[in-house]
Amino acid sequence: MTPTNPSGAPAGSAGDETIAALYRHLLDCWNERDASAFAACFTDDGCSIGFDGSQMSGRAEIAATLGQIFADHVTAKYIGKIREICLLAPDVALVRAVVGMVPRGQSDISPAVNAIQTVVAARHNGEWRIVQLQSTPAQFHGRPDLSEALTQELRQLL
Repeated sequence: MTPTNPSGAPAGSAGDETIAALYRHLLDCWNERDASAFAACFTDDGCSIGFDGSQMSGRAEIAATLGQIFADHVTAKYIGKIREICLLAPDVALVRAVVGMVPRGQSDISPAVNAIQTVVAARHNGEWRIVQLQSTPAQFHGRPDLSEALTQELRQLL
């Protein structure tokens, strides 16, 4: 039996690969500190909710805010792993991923900023774009074993 997404489409289908490529491109744009390219991954009215709860709405605000962040801070590089892609409808997908960050000039992730990311993507005119990105700190309060397991999982990507 072929695994399927909730829409009934086969898991690992070409659509999944396109969505996965969009997510990987998003992380690459962050790592390259390219605010405009990062924002271009979103729909015109897309929303990004950061690790600290800050919100950026629309491509213009995402580009401007990240441009300022990249100008003022030496940002860490993302490493990420997609855990699941679910097609909720033929043109709507949910991506569940985990990420860690490697501070510039270092070779290991900083476990304190591991996060769970959720992406909602939609296809318009044949192009997949991000409608919403949310990064939630993977703190696992009182469960250090889960925090360590995620850190080890992410370290395997280094």
